[in-house]
Amino acid sequence: MSAMTKQRPLHSAPPDGGWGWMIVIGCFLVTVCTRAVTRCISIFFVEFQIYFGQDYSRTAWIHSIVDCATMFCAPLGSYVSNHVSCQMGIILGGLLASTGLILSSFATSLEYLYLTLGVLTGLGFALCYSPAIAMVGKYFHKRKALAYGIAMSGSGIGTFILAPVVQLLIEQFSWRGALLILGGFVANLCVCGALMRPIYPKEHNPKEPRESNIPSSKCSPLSQDCTHKSLCYCSQKEYSFLLKPNFIILAISFLFLAYGCSPPFVYLVPYALSVGVSHQQAAFLMSILGVIDIVGNITFGWLTDRRFLKKHRYACYLIAVAMDGLSCLFLPLLNCFQLLVPFSVTFGYFDGAYVALIPVVTGDVVGTENLSSALGVVFFLHAVPYLVSPPISGLLVDTTGNYTAAFLLSGFSMIFCAVLLAVSKLIKKIKKRKLPLTVPVTDTKQEIRSNGDVSCPATEEFNHKEV
Repeated sequence: MSAMTKQRPLHSAPPDGGWGWMIVIGCFLVTVCTRAVTRCISIFFVEFQIYFGQDYSRTAWIHSIVDCATMFCAPLGSYVSNHVSCQMGIILGGLLASTGLILSSFATSLEYLYLTLGVLTGLGFALCYSPAIAMVGKYFHKRKALAYGIAMSGSGIGTFILAPVVQLLIEQFSWRGALLILGGFVANLCVCGALMRPIYPKEHNPKEPRESNIPSSKCSPLSQDCTHKSLCYCSQKEYSFLLKPNFIILAISFLFLAYGCSPPFVYLVPYALSVGVSHQQAAFLMSILGVIDIVGNITFGWLTDRRFLKKHRYACYLIAVAMDGLSCLFLPLLNCFQLLVPFSVTFGYFDGAYVALIPVVTGDVVGTENLSSALGVVFFLHAVPYLVSPPISGLLVDTTGNYTAAFLLSGFSMIFCAVLLAVSKLIKKIKKRKLPLTVPVTDTKQEIRSNGDVSCPATEEFNHKEV
């Protein structure tokens, strides 16, 4: 055993502080450089449309591809984090994303931007996003929702600051110069990666002997020898949560959520311009959305960590998603800057609220040990909706001549997501109430778990305290 392995810091439980706050800062900066930059691509929308002379649908593919690539390749980010290191994955992702943005500044066609700004930058973001979020869950337990709220608020703070800055950069240096400067800014992801120091739980202490015939439940890094049998076992353990009914329902709901949440970010600025709002005011709407997003991230994270709400995180998540959907339904009625500001406030707050709770709700379903792999799958599920929703909305705008159908479809999709999860929860509660009546009375006691499954029978030799 190497000296470095022996000196690894071991923890019996997440430390809930210490270096964990540096992890939160690192994740915060990752969300600034990934999600906030992705949102600000919508500010380039009109510039690209005018410069290349294309319609809404074709121009919207740029935003769709970068979002899709980020989410589609999220499992790759989790894999690199689990089998190589989180630090290496984020640094590599930062280099790829920065290169993609810099190359985009030399674009001569939309197809060129599809490849550089879409695929290359999106792949870089994928290697950074899910591993950074998973690291927060490994360092926090009691204050997990607050830690995630602070970390995920980077998306809102970044949007608040970057939106007017990007608009100013476009005016001063054109869209080419703005993309070049953004490429240099995104290179800071390499610094974020350096902060992601791994944590090692005591139950995986390398000093403890293991039975040779029992495969390890923790995957080894690629630098160690690993047999084909143990690799298969590792993969099976890492993704065993895929068969859980609770996760399947959650995964289906993410498809509708991802479809609904993307078009408002892509088309808010173009819609505002179409109703007579100035370019600066339209960019300011994105800034308002971003800063209120921060409030939603942090306040909802703090509130759902309180004892009286901790058991109701799931319900809080549903409410936030449903409120975002309702906001989208009212958006076509808002036709001036003064009316669009309340939309930015409402949509931004509840967007920040549910985004902060996605890792928490996912962790409650799959457990902390599988959180990195689960987040990779969750973000992967966002890929196809992110890819198709902006072009579909653009097609609706081109066909109908207004944004009403696009925003209504977006709103109903998010509301359906909330309704699906609420119905699933209700059915589960009804089954749990009926289950004790159907269990036969015998000499053995059975423990009914919270997920409705019946555990192994416990004989009467166990006292009440042991059960």
